[in-house]
Amino acid sequence: MTQQQNLADFIWNVADTLRGPFKPSLYGRIILPFTVLRRLECVLAPTRDAVRAQAELLKGSSVNLDLVLPQTAGAPFFNTSQFSLASLGATSTRANLENYVARFSANARQIFEHFAFDNWLVRLEEANILYEVCKKFAAIDLHPGRLSNHEMGLVFEHLIRKFAEAANDDAGEYFTPRDVVRLVTTLVFAPDHELLTGKGVVRTVYDCAAGTGGFLSSAIEQVKEWNAETSLIPYGQELNPETYAICVADKLIQGYDVAKLKLGNTLSNDQLPRERFDYCLANPPFGVKWETVQKTVAGEHKDLGYAGRFGPGLPRVGDGSLLFLMHLLSKRKPAEQGGSRIGIVLSGSPLFNGGAGSGESEIRRWLLENDWVESIVALPTDLFYNTGIGTYVWVLSNKKAPERAGKVQLIDASGLHSPMRKSLGSKRKHLAQEQIDEIARLADAFEEGPHSKIFPTAAFGYRRITVERPLRLRFEVTEDRLRRYAAIKGAEKVDQFAQLMATGQRFTDC
Repeated sequence: MTQQQNLADFIWNVADTLRGPFKPSLYGRIILPFTVLRRLECVLAPTRDAVRAQAELLKGSSVNLDLVLPQTAGAPFFNTSQFSLASLGATSTRANLENYVARFSANARQIFEHFAFDNWLVRLEEANILYEVCKKFAAIDLHPGRLSNHEMGLVFEHLIRKFAEAANDDAGEYFTPRDVVRLVTTLVFAPDHELLTGKGVVRTVYDCAAGTGGFLSSAIEQVKEWNAETSLIPYGQELNPETYAICVADKLIQGYDVAKLKLGNTLSNDQLPRERFDYCLANPPFGVKWETVQKTVAGEHKDLGYAGRFGPGLPRVGDGSLLFLMHLLSKRKPAEQGGSRIGIVLSGSPLFNGGAGSGESEIRRWLLENDWVESIVALPTDLFYNTGIGTYVWVLSNKKAPERAGKVQLIDASGLHSPMRKSLGSKRKHLAQEQIDEIARLADAFEEGPHSKIFPTAAFGYRRITVERPLRLRFEVTEDRLRRYAAIKGAEKVDQFAQLMATGQRFTDC
């Protein structure tokens, strides 16, 4: 991790060139696309001349270059430009760089469109520093032989965190710490270990809040560690164009079909509506209001009910976490087709907010009555970059093992952590591999213990009953009370009262 941080810090030092013409809050919008461009350039470097020669041979023919040149490039993307970052020249730098980017294949070119790269080139040229920035990035070694895809992903995440700090933004909305990701993928994949180590296995994994794609990358890496022949095909959707661009670049370099990665708001515009997945992983933003999509979400809830994604109910507008959870469950495969396993990181509010009969309570009741909740793991505080609050991993499945049917396991892992040598934002603790293994062992054992409790799903059900206190009056005729009454009302009233009591008649004027 230190090596990646040092490299990211070196890349970030390009900001010295930007200082003055640009505010610090804008540095990342320039540095991130240039970093992606340099990484793509380094990946294509070994086949660069062969691709250009092949493109020249096919010039003027009806051959679809997108079908032929990836094979020559040895990657699912290519570039046919004569330029590189090192050869743009001090004059006509912007025109040459625009030509360079435009000659990427369409799947790579879209990355720079989402970064709005052309606009930043204009501003850099106006500030008379475009050529200097290009020279600095041309000198950075981002070749795959020096930096693996996993390490490059960490560089991107470190840069985004620094960019978010400079912009006073929320870095934690864009990616999840890799130790937390490793825990979630372990909890989700471990029960299928035997299946995933078979021959010719192909499975799908989906992240509805994909960020930079770290969850998807770590899932793929973990399965490859178990069995290099297993194929885990990534799908995802992301709201932020810049982090989406990094996600696309990352998966493109790894050789995946980036058409399965979508840009847009998952809650209001699910762009993979008919897809169902073997595994779902997500860390949706904590406590984010969903009022901007309230009309669309409420409309789906009303019009489609349980035929849509939000049938059980809607949480309060102040926190949309449970909407993402219901969305993931809508992506489950039927049990007869192998079912699905889901891992999602949530704050405490989906567990505790909302009394009986509220939207949150009805959603929880729906989850428990359908017996989809397998386990909930309480994590240590201070694990995330942007918050120190307590968080929880929910593991859900519609293919529970027989011994888990009708039961929910609660694991207290809040005390399992190691200190960070250096804090990263609010992240002061991390999960070492032995601690991840210990949590996974508790989940696999499915036994009662100091850190593991097992409850039937019915134990979580409750109703709110309003008890109205009745009017509490005590009436008794005693000699003492009669004397006090006589002192107030007079003796004749006492005699009248006594006569009425003796005859059992009603009285109103005593």
